Amino acid sequence: MSEKEDKLYKMRHSLAHLTAAAVKELWPTAKFGVGPVVKDGFYYDIDLGDVTISEADFPKIEKRMKKLIAKDQKFERLEKNVDEAIAWAKENNQPYKVELLNDLKRAGTTVAKDLDSKELGLESADGSKIEKVSFYKNGDFVDLCRGSHVNSTKEIGAFKLMRVAGAYWRGNENNPQMQRLYGVAFETQEELDTYLKNLEEAKMRDHRKLGKELDLYTFSNLVGSGLPLFTPRGTALRDVLAKYSNQLRKKFGFESVWTPHITKNDLYKKSGHWAKFSEELFLVKSQETKDEFVMKPMNCPHHAQIYVSSSRSYKDMPIRFLETTTDYRDEKTGELGGLNRVRALTQDDSHIFCRKDQIEQEIQQLLSAAGELYNQVGMKLTVRLSYRDDSDSYIGDLKLWESAQNQLKSAVEKNNLEYYEQEGEAAFYGPKIDFMAEDSIGRLHQVATVQLDFVQPERFELEYINQESLPERPVMIHCALLGSVERFMSVFIEHTAGWFPFWSAPEQIRILTINDTVADYVKKITDLLESNVLMEPVRYNEFRFSVDNRNESLGKKIREATTKKIPVQIIVGPKDQANNEVSIRTREKEEKVKLDSLIDYLSQVK
Repeated sequence: MSEKEDKLYKMRHSLAHLTAAAVKELWPTAKFGVGPVVKDGFYYDIDLGDVTISEADFPKIEKRMKKLIAKDQKFERLEKNVDEAIAWAKENNQPYKVELLNDLKRAGTTVAKDLDSKELGLESADGSKIEKVSFYKNGDFVDLCRGSHVNSTKEIGAFKLMRVAGAYWRGNENNPQMQRLYGVAFETQEELDTYLKNLEEAKMRDHRKLGKELDLYTFSNLVGSGLPLFTPRGTALRDVLAKYSNQLRKKFGFESVWTPHITKNDLYKKSGHWAKFSEELFLVKSQETKDEFVMKPMNCPHHAQIYVSSSRSYKDMPIRFLETTTDYRDEKTGELGGLNRVRALTQDDSHIFCRKDQIEQEIQQLLSAAGELYNQVGMKLTVRLSYRDDSDSYIGDLKLWESAQNQLKSAVEKNNLEYYEQEGEAAFYGPKIDFMAEDSIGRLHQVATVQLDFVQPERFELEYINQESLPERPVMIHCALLGSVERFMSVFIEHTAGWFPFWSAPEQIRILTINDTVADYVKKITDLLESNVLMEPVRYNEFRFSVDNRNESLGKKIREATTKKIPVQIIVGPKDQANNEVSIRTREKEEKVKLDSLIDYLSQVK
C-alpha cells in the first residue's frame, strides 16, 4: 500500500467511526454492526429499530459529523480482555458486538473465516484464540476496532454520504436486516467534487440507460436473465466491431475456424476445465444417445482438436486460429447486470500454436493488434503482467515459466506500453497479460487478456516435428482483442456516451427531407451511398443510413436524429437540389458539401 493509499484508508476508516458517532448522537438507541473501508469510501451497518434513515437525513448527519471534526477529537486506542469487552457491549446495548465477541471467545479460528470479523480485526495471525481486543474512542464514542485511524478528526478530508441500503447482518438472510449507510471520502474537496462530477457523468453514460434510449438491445423474461437480444441497431454495432477485430487478426496471419456450440463433456474433462468450471456449465442431454453434452463455455479445447487433426512440422509454426463465437456460462443471477456480465457471451477468440522461441514475436504482434484497436476507439491501454508466485498452484516447468514471463515483459516494453507486474495472478497453466483500458472519464476496465498455456498442449498431447525430426510440444497462446463483445459494448457505449465514432455507429447517416419535392434527388444520394464503401478502419464497410421523409417539421426530424445520436445528418431541400449539394449537420458544425464530394467528405468524418 502506497503512502497516499494508507492515508486514505485511515481517513475513510475514521469517517466510518465518525458516521456511527453522529448517528448515535442523533438516535441514541442505535445498534451497530460493522463499518469497513470500501472502494472510494466506507459504510456502516446500523440498526435503528423502527426508524428508517433516508437521504433527507443526510444533511443533518453530515452537519453533526462536521461538528465532531471541528472539535479536533483524538482517536485513542483502548484494550480490554474478551470478557470485559462482552460486558461493555451488553452494558451499551450493542447485541451485534456481543455476538461477534462471543464467537471470538468460542473459537478464534471460526471467527477468522468471517468477513465482518476480519474487518474488525477479530483474528490472530496463527488462528488461535485472542485474549484481548482493541477499542477506539473519539470524544464520547467508543467502538470495537483493530485500528488504522488518523490521529485526530481534523486530519479528515472531504466526504459525502451517498446512499443507504438494506443489508442482512453478516450477509445472512435469516438474520435481522440493518441499514447500510454509505459515504465517499477524499483528501481534498477538489478530488471529491471531481469524483461526484464523474459519478453524475457515469449515470448519464450508463449503458443500460443508453442501450434502451438508442434501441440497441433488450431482455425478455421468456428468454431468460443474462441472455440479451440485440435489435437491428445493436446488431449493426456488434457486427462492425467483430468485423474489425477479425480483419485486424487476419492482418496478423490468423485464419478463421468454426466450432459447434455444444460438445461432449469428455472434452472439458480432458482439458481440465471440467474440474475447475463444472458448476458454470449448462448441461445438455441427448435423447438419441447416452452422451452428455455441455454448451461450450470456451473455445480453446476445440481449437486444440483442430490442431491435432493433422501432423505438424516446425516449418508450419506458428499456426493461428480465430473464431468469433458465442459461449455460454451459467452465471449467478445476482451477478448479472446489463451487458457487463451475461450468460451468452460472444468472444473474438484467438489461439496460436507456436514454438517456444516464437513466443515473444507472437506476443509482440498481439500487442500491436490490441494497440491498433484501442487507439481506434480512443482508449489508452495499460497492462498488468500476471506472474506465478512460489506456491504449488501452478503446473509446468519452472524454467519454462521464467522464460515465458521474461518474453512477455520484453514484448510489452518493446511496445512502449505502461505496465505493472503482479505475482500470484497468473493462470494455473501459464503467465498472462491483462489489458486495462481507460475510458473518457478515467475509469479502468479489463477488456482482454493474452495468456500462455503449457497445460492443454500436454493434456491433448499436441505435437509438432522439430528440426531434429523429434516430436515436441507447442506452446498455446490465448488472446481476445475485444474480450467479451457484450462486455466491450457496455464499455464502449459508456466511453462514447452513445456518440459512436462514425465508422462504428449503428446508423451513420440520416437523410432528412425538407419537403416531398426532392424525392428524385434523395434517390440520387442513396444510390451514391449504396454504390460506395468506407475502407478505414473496417475494409469494405457499407454505409449505414436511413431516410426520414415523413410529413413532419425539419426541427422535429433533427431533434429525433440527434436523440438517437446519429453522427451525420444530411438535410436535403429544393435549394440543395438546385445547387447539386447537400447540407451536412454533425455535432461540431453545419456546412454545405457538393454531391460529387460527399463520399470523400464522409471518409474523413471521425
